[in-house]
Amino acid sequence: MSGQLYQTDALISADIEAYLETHQHKSLLRFITCGSVDDGKSTLIGRLLYDSKMIFEDQLAALESDSKRLGTQGQEIDFALLVDGLAAEREQGITIDVAYRFFATEKRKFIVADCPGHEQYTRNMVTGASTADLAVILIDARKGVLVQTRRHSYLCKLIGVRNVVLAVNKMDLVDYSQAVFDGIVADYAAFAREIGLDSFVAMPISGFKGDNITALSTNMPWYSGKPLIEHLELVEIGNTADQDCPLRLPVQWVNRPNLDFRGFSGLIASGTVKPGDAVRVLPSGKTTTVSRVVTLDGDLDEAAAGQSVTLCFADAVDCSRGTVICTADAPPEVSDQFEAALVWMDDEALHVGRSYWLKLGTQTVSATVQQPKYTINVNTLEHLAAKTLELNAIGVAELSCDKPIVFEPYAQSRTLGGFILIDKLNNRTVAAGMLHFSLRRAQNVHWQATDVSREAHAALKNQAPKVLWFTGLSGSGKSTIANEVEKRLALMNRHTFLLDGDNVRHGLNKDLGFTEADRIENIRRVGEIAKLMTDAGLIVLTAFISPFRAEREMVRAMLPEGEFIEVFVDTPLEVAEARDVKGLYKKARAGELKNFTGIDSPYEAPDEPEIRVNTVDMTSSQAADYIIQKLMPLK
Repeated sequence: MSGQLYQTDALISADIEAYLETHQHKSLLRFITCGSVDDGKSTLIGRLLYDSKMIFEDQLAALESDSKRLGTQGQEIDFALLVDGLAAEREQGITIDVAYRFFATEKRKFIVADCPGHEQYTRNMVTGASTADLAVILIDARKGVLVQTRRHSYLCKLIGVRNVVLAVNKMDLVDYSQAVFDGIVADYAAFAREIGLDSFVAMPISGFKGDNITALSTNMPWYSGKPLIEHLELVEIGNTADQDCPLRLPVQWVNRPNLDFRGFSGLIASGTVKPGDAVRVLPSGKTTTVSRVVTLDGDLDEAAAGQSVTLCFADAVDCSRGTVICTADAPPEVSDQFEAALVWMDDEALHVGRSYWLKLGTQTVSATVQQPKYTINVNTLEHLAAKTLELNAIGVAELSCDKPIVFEPYAQSRTLGGFILIDKLNNRTVAAGMLHFSLRRAQNVHWQATDVSREAHAALKNQAPKVLWFTGLSGSGKSTIANEVEKRLALMNRHTFLLDGDNVRHGLNKDLGFTEADRIENIRRVGEIAKLMTDAGLIVLTAFISPFRAEREMVRAMLPEGEFIEVFVDTPLEVAEARDVKGLYKKARAGELKNFTGIDSPYEAPDEPEIRVNTVDMTSSQAADYIIQKLMPLK
């Protein structure tokens, strides 16, 4: 008897192992459901989970109980509750955040993202679509093509979702009418042509009743296509097409476990690679040959798109995180200036000229965005003039990076063409972007080498170049103290130059006003001038309100480490306003002067300035002496 039990256990164990082995090698399809509010997205996903037997008994019991209390389908099961997990979603019967669910059939594994339909949650929809291979765009058969249907379709096209299913849902509520279905498909096809959506698969369904979900419905004998789940099982995934492209492998890390091994690890974005292949490492452009393709399970004869591998080279070449390994004779482009489409995802609008982190694959650089060329009205596809980008806006703008990055147009490569922008101060992701092309001037303008270096300029003056950046409210005493410091440095035979905020606006920056965008550009220009002066070996003093931390940090990043010294002239607002030497606070309080720092425009005090002086407790002369003491010894 025990022998029979042992044999039975062994057979069960073997069956489980065989199942897991088969399941592991199934292809994975990522898809999203999107469309307007109440088109039935969550219900459809719930139905897919239910019909694919991915719901446990306790989950089903809870679903039946919740459907009676919170459901919108009477006494029947409300499949939407399987996906809408937030309390606010259940209370309102809507989707707010992106919900991801996994399920599998005999042929394929799936990860589905349920995206919200409300326009205010467009950024959530973009997040869900960014990794999708397919989009199921739902339309309520009673309502037809709506504004959000157009918006989500345009975003899917913009983000590069390759396969689109037009699911005309709730056919049970229009008596399974073929005329209604054909009319909606015709309307959508006309819009699809306008946005350049070349093809889509249309199918009539009922997520609630299960029509044409897992099997063809007898209620719609006029429909001759596949049911939804069969189409999802058979649709071609992009990995196959990616393997036919040239090799692109963004390096994630350098694998150096010991002195005898050095490899470069990453996920192959496109193409194939095998030992003996000639490759190029960008942006340096160095070429070498692959000696090994290493994985945890051993060396491979060949690896293809979608696999994570470690490549070893025949030669010692400079390669680190952020570089891209590619086919030697078909490399991607390298540039530092681009045109790109942006989807703005932050509550705070784009600050033109402000420095953001740009993250593209494994590359991270500092980037600034110019004033948008236009924004796109998704409903009419009009191009509209704009000075900035607000939450959920879609626009086209030019970007400049502080160093070249490896890229391909987004239409060719999601990996090397898609990026995000990150606020440097709070690390919020503020935008998703798609690169169109590099700007011609990026290829035509090059650094001219000069023989007299910045070190030589500094040596001639027998000093170390510095930027003393005085920041504080209007009336705090910045200019007065900076002037006192410069006089003391002059007596010490130091070579200096003072850039004052008011003086600069008489010439270089006379075209700028006092909006946030103009203030950012004002500081950017001054920072570039200060950098050139330090290249000449000077000690530069600047006296500017410079109200935003991001711009002060932008200037700091322009200079070698240790050359930027932030001097915070710390004066309370009430003290600065009481002084009001120029009468500006009075005008601002009377509404005669807009965007005045401290009144109707913010001042962001430094968190950790190198030097802090308090002009309530110090005279300008004492503050200058204190600063000189802190700076000594200046070479």
